[in-house]
Amino acid sequence: MSVTVGTHKAAMKKTEQTLLFPLVSEALEKLSEPNPKHFEPSGGFPSSQPDPSAGGPQPRYLKKPHYRAVFVSDTHLGTKAARADLLLDFLKSMTCDKLFLVGDIIDGWQLKSRWYWDTTHNDVIRRVLKMAKHGTQVIYIPGNHDEGLRGFEGYNMAGVEIADETIYQALNGKRYWVLHGDKFDGVVKYAKWLAHLGDHAYVMLLRLNTMVNWARHRLGYPYWSLSSYLKHKVKNAVEYIGKYEEAVATEAERMGVDGVICGHIHHAERRFFGKTEYMNDGDWVESCTALVERMDGAFEILHWADEVRARADKAGGRRTRKGRGKPDAPLPVAAE
Repeated sequence: MSVTVGTHKAAMKKTEQTLLFPLVSEALEKLSEPNPKHFEPSGGFPSSQPDPSAGGPQPRYLKKPHYRAVFVSDTHLGTKAARADLLLDFLKSMTCDKLFLVGDIIDGWQLKSRWYWDTTHNDVIRRVLKMAKHGTQVIYIPGNHDEGLRGFEGYNMAGVEIADETIYQALNGKRYWVLHGDKFDGVVKYAKWLAHLGDHAYVMLLRLNTMVNWARHRLGYPYWSLSSYLKHKVKNAVEYIGKYEEAVATEAERMGVDGVICGHIHHAERRFFGKTEYMNDGDWVESCTALVERMDGAFEILHWADEVRARADKAGGRRTRKGRGKPDAPLPVAAE
């Protein structure tokens, strides 16, 4: 009987995946279609802007920083806690040769229980597809929250390549193992029901985080992650992060690579375990971080909430108790 039930569940999962892929692929194809009001059919540049190949002064959008590679994970699109506004701002601020989407980009767990998807989430997807269309190699490595796309490694959806994991070679020749990292989370691997329970508790924490930041914004204070603060203060959470990082780095060393790049735990970090370099690109619900490799080969973690705040400060737009000018920065949204 148990064998029959197990076989039935496996068949259902396979059916779900088989149906999911063409639906997602078709949706992405539609999102990638250019808007004729804003783009020329041939070049893809805004029709109101000069073509860069024509020479002369170039518009501001061509002076963005360009990176060899950008690593982003745990955006959790499909939840109100996702900072899609900041993520979109980041994607529009730069160009890159390669964009790695390192798992949990779309939160299938939450979408199954409570549907949420606004225009900013669509805009993020459109931006990624536009980058792919204009020459950026986009590699999507599904995580545990978007596990419905696992099993489609090697497929291409509207210019986005799907991979279970990959090896990235940096400018200095070092090889980095790129994966989401949930395979090293014992709760996700061996007690999935507990992972879902923890996910609901985490969503509640993110709701509180958004309420706190709404109040801070009204008082003129910058974005601050309550959930990230508590994570660093709770001893068990700190110990879990340390053990996770060590486990991933140990496996990377066993594989014979120089380092590992992952996500999953929502904690941006760069550190060494012996000679093995561990890098985590963070998330876009708490810290709003990305890992980038600059053109000179140096890796850097960008804290985008800080970048936006600094930009607003420079423009003199941050709200203060004496002067209540509206800040020039994406605002917090209501959490689930």
